Amino acid sequence: MRPPSRTLGVAFSDARTASHAAGVVVRADGTPDGFAFARCTVGGTDATDAVLDCWRALDREDVRHVACAGVAPAWFNLLDLDRLRDALDRPVYAVSYEASPGLEPALREAFDGDALADRLATYRSLPPRVPVDPSDAADDEPDADEPRFVRAVGIDPERAAAAVRGLTRDGVRRCEPLRIAALAASAHREAVTGE
Repeated sequence: MRPPSRTLGVAFSDARTASHAAGVVVRADGTPDGFAFARCTVGGTDATDAVLDCWRALDREDVRHVACAGVAPAWFNLLDLDRLRDALDRPVYAVSYEASPGLEPALREAFDGDALADRLATYRSLPPRVPVDPSDAADDEPDADEPRFVRAVGIDPERAAAAVRGLTRDGVRRCEPLRIAALAASAHREAVTGE
């Protein structure tokens, strides 16, 4: 599958109380084609709103897919992928890079009461993680054996995994929309906070 013509990648970089989100439109050839920034609360419930803020600021109808760096940025400020899909009318997927038994134990350790219930509801609404098969990676690539996973809504998970593979440059673990968004989020956080 060819990668989409334009993908919005969104990543977060945390400061003390705020997480800085960067949304980057990236063309299929890996060229950045627009940037937007937003903030959400570390430990809050507004990360989904930050993604929507980036989308609105960019105002790019030519974006075909939305890729997010994980589902729990900003210390368990969980992304609601279904809400993003409904609001953006685009396929949305989250990419993660570690094998994990799941977030429920960590959520139960960090939260209780309504804060826990709200996060568990959002977390349980997420689709399952599907491995991004690295079978087309060369054996000598540094991260060829490192796992990657996608959670996808509005698109078959295998197609989302193929899009991630298609947007990943040789020898690099992160797909370009998320690699560039992570760099932009960190730079924005440093510029705004000095941290």
